[in-house]
Amino acid sequence: MCPSSKTVVPMKLSGALDGVETVEITPDLGTEFPSLDLAEVLRRPNSDELIRDLAITICRRGVVAFRAQNNLTNELQKELLQRLGVLSGKPAGHGLSKHPMHIIRKDDPEIFLLDAAVQRATHEGNFGKKRQKGLREWHTDGSYEVCPPDFTSLRMTEVPATGGDTLFASGYELYDRLSEPYQRFFESLNAVHYVPPLEKAANTMPDVYRGPRGCPENVHMDFKQTHASISPVVRTHPVTGWKSLFAGGLHTRAIEGVTENEGQEIIDKISRLIVDNHDLQARVRWINPNDFVIWDNRCVFHCPTQDLDRQGRRLGYRCISVAEKPFLDPNSKSRWQAMEEEEAEEAARQKAAAAASAASAASAASAASAASAASAASAAVSPPAGPAMEAAPMVSAQA
Repeated sequence: MCPSSKTVVPMKLSGALDGVETVEITPDLGTEFPSLDLAEVLRRPNSDELIRDLAITICRRGVVAFRAQNNLTNELQKELLQRLGVLSGKPAGHGLSKHPMHIIRKDDPEIFLLDAAVQRATHEGNFGKKRQKGLREWHTDGSYEVCPPDFTSLRMTEVPATGGDTLFASGYELYDRLSEPYQRFFESLNAVHYVPPLEKAANTMPDVYRGPRGCPENVHMDFKQTHASISPVVRTHPVTGWKSLFAGGLHTRAIEGVTENEGQEIIDKISRLIVDNHDLQARVRWINPNDFVIWDNRCVFHCPTQDLDRQGRRLGYRCISVAEKPFLDPNSKSRWQAMEEEEAEEAARQKAAAAASAASAASAASAASAASAASAASAAVSPPAGPAMEAAPMVSAQA
């Protein structure tokens, strides 16, 4: 990968969400907001500050979950996704992704109905009911685009009693798990992302949508990246400034500049890193109707769980925001490195604050002590007022 000339200045949280109840799903990945009502947040006077901090939180934590968002409509879901992208700096003119099949499916072009029964039939057709490997189902949404997505949101309107969980894996953590020589090697590579079923549909179905899919660059109908639009295997996140592994999974079909066998070995290695390290994964269970999840495709892989046979319907609405063309800033840091520096800075800040507080307390104590001493000295040199008044007549009488 030719290093980008773009230098990232990480965005900082303003504190707008301080005090809001949160639960970390795992130490490294995922945050749940158990009681936040997103429809209400969208209408608050300080909604821009809240949504900006929410966007930064998603970029840092990878995925966030909200329970029973019963007031969130399709239109509000679309508004939230677009504002998350805009307020965290996505390119001007980039909007929400339009799925190429939306005309055929009679969907809203910017919000896609996900039906687990359709997915299940597709997967059973490919693997049968006795499929023994879900490794290739891990992916990032829209990675075949010139400008892939930043945020994906999924609002599950019908949930089964059990099953259908969504798994996530941290691209930040995947990069940090690599040895330094492998990190440098992967940083030198580009990956080709490609979705043959979409290309086939575009070539055989007359009603496939052929316009821009969220930005002017996303118009190619082969759904395969060319040399000009190819993505780095390691990318820099534009909001956090952290490096993340971006290749691997369902849509990654080749590695540029190496043989086909070598490319497949690299793709397989990344895929094995995802599935072999459960401690860099998070699992989100869909419990209530209108449970709502947002994830960042720039730093997170995800995978549906195909275990819904006879468990009931799983139906939801997905909306995707379109971001920048992936790039690698050679001066960017890994998450581990950045977190260590942040912790050191916070420790130094707390130490300085404690020193300042101690100095202020010492100064106040010194001032109080000086005032007390001055008061005592004044009392010692000044005679009491009462006896002095009585002595005057005595002197006058003696005269």
